[in-house]
Amino acid sequence: MLSGGLSGVDAAVVLAARAPSVHNTQPWRLVVGADRVDVVADGGRLLVAADPDGRELVLSCGALVHHLRLALAAYGWWADVQRFPDPQDLTLVARLWLRVRPPSAQDIAEAAAIGRRQSDRRRFSSWPVPREHLESMVDAAAPQGVFAVPVTDAGMRMILTTIIADSAGLQRRDSEYADEVIAWSGRGRTAADGVLAGSVAGGERTHGDTRMRTFPGGRLVEPDLTGEEDGGQLLVIATAEDDPLSWLRAGEASSAALLAATRAGLATCPLSQPLEVEETRRLIRQDVLGGLARPQLIIRVGWAATSAQPLPWSPRRPIHDFTEMTGTTERTETTERTETTERIETTERTETTERTETTDRSAP
Repeated sequence: MLSGGLSGVDAAVVLAARAPSVHNTQPWRLVVGADRVDVVADGGRLLVAADPDGRELVLSCGALVHHLRLALAAYGWWADVQRFPDPQDLTLVARLWLRVRPPSAQDIAEAAAIGRRQSDRRRFSSWPVPREHLESMVDAAAPQGVFAVPVTDAGMRMILTTIIADSAGLQRRDSEYADEVIAWSGRGRTAADGVLAGSVAGGERTHGDTRMRTFPGGRLVEPDLTGEEDGGQLLVIATAEDDPLSWLRAGEASSAALLAATRAGLATCPLSQPLEVEETRRLIRQDVLGGLARPQLIIRVGWAATSAQPLPWSPRRPIHDFTEMTGTTERTETTERTETTERIETTERTETTERTETTDRSAP
């Protein structure tokens, strides 16, 4: 939930910080000026073992950039994005130039999806994901110049899920990786970052044919789906090139695809593990994408089980921990910002209720 008393772009920043990031590291800093917001990659939050070149760090920042654009629009700011504006400082991944624009109903609806999206690492129900929902995710990624490739062919899916399982086995033998994932796992509810113990199940998990990343210390209770197939689908987020700009755009596209699924009432979970191992990433490019694109992320999407309990909300750092205010961006009075917050939260509740009712009616 947001605080209606926040001033300037603060409320938008708090909402945007719900963006997904690898291991919930939240590897970003924001510098807010009078007419712009700078997004800076925080190298102090780099996963040295899993992500030595910083690809996933930049991808996570890209997800924040997209979330921030949507959140700012809902609070009355249009943002023109300048990516890597300073060739001498590649930690400055994006600069968002702000101008006033009254929010539309669509702006409010898109921002409301941010507050509903969560990474759901549990088993999904057997209900099939309609093709039109997969296509909406593909369409959402396309404006970033990024491919979202649904892997629906049975043979190709077998190749991909085998590669995913192989990556888990290779990383399991890496002691530095093991220490790193332990350091970011098993967090309690008072944590400000990392993966909550209550967000993941304990031990190794394979949902249907898809091996999930193992996070030590997990306490999440899986829904009882005994005898039911897992209906999760897999999409590969891919780019033509493999440079920091491509990574950033892949993060933006991943955010757009995840939120498109959320608006459709679907559950999602980003899978980054198979892209952290050079060998398995190469195999995905070669055997799944035909050598035509560079894989950056996999998204697992499906219907959450009706018996699944609400997930705990992943922790987020307080705004003062990652944001520096260097100017004033006041546009409206606090009461108007409070009204915007209330509209976003009302839309969240309404759409959640409508999706639940629709799902109940369409259940087999």
